[in-house]
Amino acid sequence: MRTVFSYLNRYRAAAIVALALMLIELLIELFQPYIMAKMIDEGIQMRDTEVVFLWGGILLLCSVLAFAVGILSSFYAAHVSQSFGYDLREKLYEKIQSFSFANFNSFPESSLITRLTNDITQLQNTVFMGLRIMLRAPLFIVGSIIMAFVVNPKLALWFAGAIPFLAVFLLLVMKRGEKLFRSVQQKLDRVNAIIQQNLIGMRLIRVFVRMKHERGRFDKSSGELMDRTVAALRLTEMTMPVILLVMNAGIIAVLWFGRVQLDAGSATVGEIVAIVNYATRTVGVFSLVSMIVVNFSRARASSERIEEVLVTDSALADGKASPSSSDIKGGLSFQNVTFRYPDSEEAILSGISFRAIPGETLAIMGATGSGKSSLLQLIPRFYDLTEGAVYVDGLSHNGMKLERLRNSIGYVPQDIVLFSGTVADNIRVGKNDASMDEVMEAARLAQIHETIMRFPNQYDTVIGQMGVNLSGGQKQRLTIARALVRRPVILLLDDCTSALDVRTEAALLEALKAMSCTTLLVTQKVSSTANADRILLLDDGRLLASGTHEEMQRKSGLYMKICLSQSGKAGAAHA
Repeated sequence: MRTVFSYLNRYRAAAIVALALMLIELLIELFQPYIMAKMIDEGIQMRDTEVVFLWGGILLLCSVLAFAVGILSSFYAAHVSQSFGYDLREKLYEKIQSFSFANFNSFPESSLITRLTNDITQLQNTVFMGLRIMLRAPLFIVGSIIMAFVVNPKLALWFAGAIPFLAVFLLLVMKRGEKLFRSVQQKLDRVNAIIQQNLIGMRLIRVFVRMKHERGRFDKSSGELMDRTVAALRLTEMTMPVILLVMNAGIIAVLWFGRVQLDAGSATVGEIVAIVNYATRTVGVFSLVSMIVVNFSRARASSERIEEVLVTDSALADGKASPSSSDIKGGLSFQNVTFRYPDSEEAILSGISFRAIPGETLAIMGATGSGKSSLLQLIPRFYDLTEGAVYVDGLSHNGMKLERLRNSIGYVPQDIVLFSGTVADNIRVGKNDASMDEVMEAARLAQIHETIMRFPNQYDTVIGQMGVNLSGGQKQRLTIARALVRRPVILLLDDCTSALDVRTEAALLEALKAMSCTTLLVTQKVSSTANADRILLLDDGRLLASGTHEEMQRKSGLYMKICLSQSGKAGAAHA
């Protein structure tokens, strides 16, 4: 919790003002029953109208002052809580942005969303309550006890005797409630995960007629959330009946023994009224305390979940070398590279070594699971190597600033990701300040400019969610344009031409040749590898063979089989 609440330091002055105003409001409220006792004993009992008006005027003035001070205190408390939540959300989002892929594997997406929204909102509410109520409630209870003893020590004992029992009771409830509400947040993560998966995969769910199954999954998860929430609320909601029972018993004792002392002349009507007033107000404060217990239990669980993210160290250490993008020529070298995913014992890549000179095009082929995509992900350092080294222009990429390294790379992933916005906005993801001419030039190179010009609003056409209004080939070319707009020195294409026809793909590869960037192209098409400068053939994480198209046909039986199968001669050769 210390890390999370350190973000309050910036608003310490406003918090102190809010607390000071709250204390003034509290002191005024504590003196109101005392003033009422004076009014009854010295005014009403003595039938002195002037005294009644005097103390009545003071009571009215105190009420107006308490109201004004309370409004100001609420303003400052709201400022502190909302600003704290804003800063914490920004820092948490920044921390998530710095995560490596290995870090992301530790936190489900749905859990991160819940922490950024529900958990931070819970902390905001708790900070506001802390400045307005959380400290005020126990101080009011203590102040009421003190004032009750000032008014009449004997009667005050019957009122104060209930307080220690209730304090221990609420402490136990809070301790148990923290565990229950942490479990509630975890169940909420699960519900959010199912919602997210269903919304993204809605088409698949319908085409495979899995609506009933998915409703069952959601109902089960939602039911578990409901059961856990009911268990937590059942515990916390029982606090108010217990408080009312104990405090009402105390009030009855005050009235009973107050009557006895009144007859004996050791107490006045005003004193009895004042102590009963303190007791009834304390009942109201204890109702707030029960609410505080619930919120604090939730806040403690939420703060631990947020702190878990904030204190997570990035699995990637940033380098120190900071060459400008223009200084990077695109020379690439893998030297005996071995890679395992975090928490996995199986090597995805083993002993990979090759070189690419600046401007060269390398095609990477291999069966599913041979490590092609993993190899590409090592170049921009999405993961760190297990063994070996990767060099860019002779400099270890581990020693380079991540921002500089990645600014020189254009990357098109296998899984297409499009963002809400226009066509131009999506291309500018690759370069925020790209001019319209640069956007259009990138689209031409990606062979999608003419298609865009046929859209109703051309480059201002709004793309539907996840590119729903685009074909597979259009989405692939748009993501390629996004990578090309930044004029990368190194271009990584992860099987992103699978939906393109032969003519469009040939025109794209020809355009890439003219860019003179070092290109690594993961593909299963011989039509793509034939024009590459060299081909890398991977099998089970190892580099099986490398060479030009002609060399590979001569020395690699596997490559030759792939060529025959795609040329339609496999059947004839078998016959």
